Amino acid sequence: MSITGRDLLGGPPPTLLPEEAGATLLAQGGDPAEVAAKHPTSSAAWAALADAAFERGAVVESYAYARTGYHRGLDALRRGGWKGYGPVPWSHQPNQGFLRALHALGRAADTIGETDEAERIAQFLDDSDPAAREGLRS
Repeated sequence: MSITGRDLLGGPPPTLLPEEAGATLLAQGGDPAEVAAKHPTSSAAWAALADAAFERGAVVESYAYARTGYHRGLDALRRGGWKGYGPVPWSHQPNQGFLRALHALGRAADTIGETDEAERIAQFLDDSDPAAREGLRS
């Protein structure tokens, strides 16, 4: 199925988020903290902050950044027509900020021993798009 195609089994159509100014600034080399301050709805900026915090061992800080990006992404998904389930394709670049924040939240949750949350997030990520895991590795 293409990301804009119809699911012949009757599932919801893929949710395709609009371009995000924060993601564009990050791609141009913007500082994630400055981008988040200017564009606080940017899941991509919060995900970048979560990744940087995790890399320096600040796991609780990473968790907080990731949770913010996750909730900002849920808000954007709902505005885009998402009903709480259905595909959120990794191949659609504007979706990647949310999916990165979701992944970062699961990683931090697992690290601090929130096993149930980490498992729910892993399932959410797979339900959104199984290809996201591969994309997150690269």
